[in-house]
Amino acid sequence: MSPYITECPYCGTRLRKRAPKLERAASGKETKPPRKRRTTLSRLKPGEIPGIRAERRPYATIAVVLGSLLFTLGARAAIWPIADVVLLSDVTDEYYRTVTTLFYYPSTGYEVVTLGAIFLFGWLVERRHGPWAALLLFFAGGAGGNALAIVGDDVGLITAGGNGAALAMLGGWAMRNVLGRRRGIEDDSDLLGALAIAAVLIMLPLATESASALAGLGGGLIGVILGTLLARLPER
Repeated sequence: MSPYITECPYCGTRLRKRAPKLERAASGKETKPPRKRRTTLSRLKPGEIPGIRAERRPYATIAVVLGSLLFTLGARAAIWPIADVVLLSDVTDEYYRTVTTLFYYPSTGYEVVTLGAIFLFGWLVERRHGPWAALLLFFAGGAGGNALAIVGDDVGLITAGGNGAALAMLGGWAMRNVLGRRRGIEDDSDLLGALAIAAVLIMLPLATESASALAGLGGGLIGVILGTLLARLPER
């Protein structure tokens, strides 16, 4: 029996089937499947894991921290005088001191706490937006806080250190997450830990006379304002 002839299972009548027609291309030639392009990947960068982007080092934040350490060590070793760079109670009209005094720490404990916060949140901000954002928060928050201390007459015998800059960096980093959570966006950031660090920075003037309370308040407010603006920018 031909493979194209079969019988009805009910009445036994033979049924004829037609062989299926094969469609041919218009040119009469068989079409070949398109060749797949071979993609070549660049070599992995040092420290990069396959499938994961290598993070850039926070060079701007490292430069700020190292600059503060070297300046403080040099001042304590009397390599250069600090009377011309720090903010003093009887010298408040030389406004460049609002910037230069950020790099000097007369107390070791004050230095460890403040530079630790600057490095942590500066690194997070720099990873998110780039070095320019970390430098903007450091100098704007630090100098702006010291300017508020001058206006509010909160300059002690020596007002130095970057407690205002540290609070500015903290606020600049935290605002994106705070605003995101208000919109219902979940993230894995530890805002309670950031709040605890902020509390320590705010209470620093109780531990050392070199830290100004108004400088910290001004730096924190500037960080919140700049952080709100940075939250509208896309991440790197």
